[in-house]
Amino acid sequence: MDKMMIIRTYTELSKLKTYEERLNYLMIGGKVGQETFGRDRYLNQILYHTDYWNNVVRPAIIARDCGYDLGVYGCEIVGSITIHHMNPIRLEDVLNHDPIVFDPEFLITTATTPTHRAIHYGDLSAFNLIKPWSERKPNDTCPWKR
Repeated sequence: MDKMMIIRTYTELSKLKTYEERLNYLMIGGKVGQETFGRDRYLNQILYHTDYWNNVVRPAIIARDCGYDLGVYGCEIVGSITIHHMNPIRLEDVLNHDPIVFDPEFLITTATTPTHRAIHYGDLSAFNLIKPWSERKPNDTCPWKR
């Protein structure tokens, strides 16, 4: 990791209570189409198909976060789950099996769409972001009866 880079941690993230606060903490402001790993991206993708990632790391993070988006109670993930590296990993990290790649302190459960994309690309208006659970009220789905 670059010494000037902000290191995001699960410990710090867990102090933030709302989905919005956690999303803002994690957003990295990338651009659609911006290269990650360049032509060596296949190495990054190999990582996510290893037995260790799929049988040890991934299930542990999902269990720790109870399957909630960004670990926020009430933000159930419907659809695919992504385990997000809170700090960008480099090619060297993957090739050298750097512990930062697998350390739960630097990983969080996200909904693949829209949360993970919002973290990377930062355009919140383009995504139908998950809203925290709210208490139901009589006729809340029938506007003509309110």
